[in-house]
Amino acid sequence: MKSILRSDNMQRILTVIQQIPHGHVATYGQIAKLAGLPRNARQVGSILKSLPPGSGVPWFRVVNSKGEISDRRNPNSELTQRQALEEEQITFNNSGRISLQEYRWEP
Repeated sequence: MKSILRSDNMQRILTVIQQIPHGHVATYGQIAKLAGLPRNARQVGSILKSLPPGSGVPWFRVVNSKGEISDRRNPNSELTQRQALEEEQITFNNSGRISLQEYRWEP
């Protein structure tokens, strides 16, 4: 039963992430809330971490509540995320933050 719930939650989270438009970002908490799973931001992170390469899910559009790219074990993935966002004309300030006021997706 637990794996069925996890699978359902995963689908709900991925469905929301797929809706984030080009040139916008959403926070982990925002994704959880929109998926009907408030206070499950960590689950969003876990699901994104488990995505296979080439999944087609725009995982790079999900940032933390400060508008930052979250730390990862592999620093190359942080650089990959930043480059993907910059390719969508999303800019970072000198502290490495994205203006959520400017770029946050508001469905």
